[in-house]
Amino acid sequence: MSKHDEARRAFLVGAAVGAGAVAGTALMPEAYAKTRDPHERAKTPAASHSNMSGGHGTFLNDDDSLTITAFAERLMPGAPGKPGARDAGVLNYIDLALTGAYADERDFYRRGLAALDAYCRKALNAPFRRLSAAQQDQVITALEQGKATEFTWPTAQAFFNTVRAHTMEGMFADPVYGGNKDFAGWRLVSFPGAQPLFTPSDMQSGKSFTREPTIGLQAQAQRPARRK
Repeated sequence: MSKHDEARRAFLVGAAVGAGAVAGTALMPEAYAKTRDPHERAKTPAASHSNMSGGHGTFLNDDDSLTITAFAERLMPGAPGKPGARDAGVLNYIDLALTGAYADERDFYRRGLAALDAYCRKALNAPFRRLSAAQQDQVITALEQGKATEFTWPTAQAFFNTVRAHTMEGMFADPVYGGNKDFAGWRLVSFPGAQPLFTPSDMQSGKSFTREPTIGLQAQAQRPARRK
């Protein structure tokens, strides 16, 4: 992993911890939080893409899937022993969200992805998904700085900010929403999930909580309800 990738990972992980993203609820789609009961949300199965490398999902087609996978991976690159966006299933999270909580952003993504490829073809003679990692970073920087042409609505910066926010959600929200596969994001920041009990020593410790297992909403929902 390059120093550039390490710096990007460190920034996003730090932002996730600082924003309380690891709690799993702060970053989940608001529509889920507002309209569905937590136990019902946890019973909803998360569909999956074959291996985050393409294939039709619930909304994104093959090319769009490859583009989002590549974009998210450059935002949160993986490394040996350190999961990235691909490992965490960020594509699956975004794809599912665009058929549910973020359905109103479908046109945003359609137009943004089309503008992204138009810019890449004009500037680098290839769509984003076929560029080298260095070229993809160059494009992402242009988006972030609002210097990428071919964008009208959404603007280049708006598209960058949205995909980055959704990548963060896919990395660190509860796995029940389709991302954070195998608790990859939570393990990365040493977040134990929705543990049923913390001991007094746990609460007083200044060290990372590492006791297994990591628990998400799915496991909580499968527990029998307490009798009143």
